[in-house]
Amino acid sequence: MDSITHTLFGLTLYGAVDKRNLDKNHKRAYLVTTVGASLIPDIDVISRLWDTSGQYQMWHRGIAHSIFLTPLWAALFFLICAVIFKIKDKKLFLLGWLAVFIHDTSDLFNAWGTGYLEPFLNNRITFGTIPIIDFVFWVIMGIAFILSKKNKQKSPYYFKMAWAFMSLHLIIQSAQGLLIYNQYDEKYDQVALSAHFVPWTYSVIVKQDDTVTIFQDNLFQEEKEQYVLFSNKDADLDYLFSQRPEAKTLYEWSPFVVLVDDGKRLGLYDPRFYRDGQSFLFEYIER
Repeated sequence: MDSITHTLFGLTLYGAVDKRNLDKNHKRAYLVTTVGASLIPDIDVISRLWDTSGQYQMWHRGIAHSIFLTPLWAALFFLICAVIFKIKDKKLFLLGWLAVFIHDTSDLFNAWGTGYLEPFLNNRITFGTIPIIDFVFWVIMGIAFILSKKNKQKSPYYFKMAWAFMSLHLIIQSAQGLLIYNQYDEKYDQVALSAHFVPWTYSVIVKQDDTVTIFQDNLFQEEKEQYVLFSNKDADLDYLFSQRPEAKTLYEWSPFVVLVDDGKRLGLYDPRFYRDGQSFLFEYIER
């Protein structure tokens, strides 16, 4: 998910805590833990500062997003609160652990995926059933915030209900994505999903031999062919990788790629991010 959504997740988690009997320092500790732990895995973006080998695509959402690292991030915020706020509450550790778990797990469901099982499995795990910015989540959390302001006594209840409705949305959206995925998986060599911003609507990216086709589909309409792309299997990947290390990283990171060698450019791109004639993730060199 994007940073705004992760921040809202943290605030909604904080809102679900009953703070009526907490003093100011406890409240601050809870706020720092829920929001900070909801964002901390994305600290890996600073790897851009020292990336000289084109590995950023693997470092971002890599080991920092591993499920095995979640208790360590939680322990970090427990120590921060102990030092800054003089609060040693085991609930802070559990809350921080939950916040990091929500961050890492929610990132599994969009097309970017995460290194959820690193260092034991380096592949990106992605389901592609939730867009990276899901406005349904925003609406649910926004409603909880408005209701909590109108009735502060029931504030934690509204935020807990928000988590219930967001979980339900995730289940419904992902179940539909799985059904659609299975319809294509029987017909094509490779299949990937990328959810649209419109709920229950997906791009289905399929590869058969050297042809990649992108469909728009949902359970309530006929599939619509959007793009047909051709991958040049004779592209010189060794030369490309030697000149553009980022291309090798993208090749390893993506479920599958489209290879380009048209005499002007040699490169590859991830078709899941293909819009209006170009992919957002495209690494190439000029001929």
